[in-house]
Amino acid sequence: METLTAGGRRIRYDVTPGDPDKTPLLMCCGIGAGFEVLQPTVDVLDCTVIRFDVPGVGGSPSGLFPDGIPRMAWMVDRMLTQLGYDEVDVLGLSWGGALAQQLAAQHRRRVRRLVLVSTGTGALMVPGKPTTLLRMITPRRFRDPGYAAGVAGLLYGGTARKHAGDILAVFKNQVSGGSLRGYLYQLAAGACWTSLPFLSLIRQPTLVLTGDDDPIIPVINGRILARLIPHAELHIYNGGHVELVTEASTLVPVITRFLSR
Repeated sequence: METLTAGGRRIRYDVTPGDPDKTPLLMCCGIGAGFEVLQPTVDVLDCTVIRFDVPGVGGSPSGLFPDGIPRMAWMVDRMLTQLGYDEVDVLGLSWGGALAQQLAAQHRRRVRRLVLVSTGTGALMVPGKPTTLLRMITPRRFRDPGYAAGVAGLLYGGTARKHAGDILAVFKNQVSGGSLRGYLYQLAAGACWTSLPFLSLIRQPTLVLTGDDDPIIPVINGRILARLIPHAELHIYNGGHVELVTEASTLVPVITRFLSR
């Protein structure tokens, strides 16, 4: 495993080389997910892709105390400096979308373009179905792939209702499901954060991708992001929360067209 120390935290990361003429893409994962979960997406991208595990997730150990999302954004900025990347495009999926928004506003010279997938404005957003949110309180779905496959349709909607085996395979590829403490720290960070006060400060061209069958992040949240970010465009796709993983071949062309402008 490749690791480095940024902001006092040991971070596991991966760099997948791609077209050197294209801006590298930094990918921020959803809550509790190691970066291997995004492998199906990486497989169909042609640019250099940078992935990492936030503290307490995958192969990155937890800190003694929780890190807020602004501090995590600062750590990611330090990580990119160590890796030698002055400018990147940033993609954030679900919880990772919060980190991506913070990074774009807090370190705007670092971020060229922003892609927000199945995400919202944090604590102040339109919530998903209560039965779905209750199942997300624990990280069991990341530590027990069989359980993840069993609840995939209820949690994620879209193609996950019919292709639970794909969810099982993705979660089995993780090096580690992370720690309970790390997962709770991520929950706490999200519960204490919202992007609503600073969305107008995100000046990068932004693509908002949201599914019309997402039990976790209702489609209205994507509409809110696209309305409040000055240079944002909205793409509503047929599907659920993890279509970027289960239907990467469909969504990645939308993303690459946006990034290549």
